[in-house]
Amino acid sequence: MPKKDGGVAARAEQLAAPIAAQLGLALWDVRFVKEGAAWYLRYFIDKPGGVTIEDCEALSRALDDPLDEADFIEPSYYLEVSSPGLNRELTRPAHFAQMQGKPVTVHLYRPLNGQKVLRATLAGKQNGMLALTDENGAALSLAEADVAAVKLDDDPFNKAL
Repeated sequence: MPKKDGGVAARAEQLAAPIAAQLGLALWDVRFVKEGAAWYLRYFIDKPGGVTIEDCEALSRALDDPLDEADFIEPSYYLEVSSPGLNRELTRPAHFAQMQGKPVTVHLYRPLNGQKVLRATLAGKQNGMLALTDENGAALSLAEADVAAVKLDDDPFNKAL
């Protein structure tokens, strides 16, 4: 996964948060990433009951003028607004707190017991450690530095790796 540019992403989030709130939306994540030769400013939004294409369009339109006026992004970029999806990536402390007790898929940098992908229940995250409960009820603790990504495993059809 591409890393986000914290400075641009943080400013873009500050600008968008009140606009999203006025539309009844919550910002899940904001990323400013380069893919190939192109830059993308990506807003991931959420709301109770799920996000519609109309929600994405409404926020995109509402951000056009404020982003142009703020003019803090130097390179040309594409603006994208979408839902984080069923298998959303957990990236912030609030995500881990909100999804505690939910099934997750954990992608590791190095294999653990021969596996680089684990399915477990999220028990929590603090002090650089990710606490999980495996399918047998055993507690598992992983250093955050060993974890490439944690995604909500909320899709009943996503049971095969």
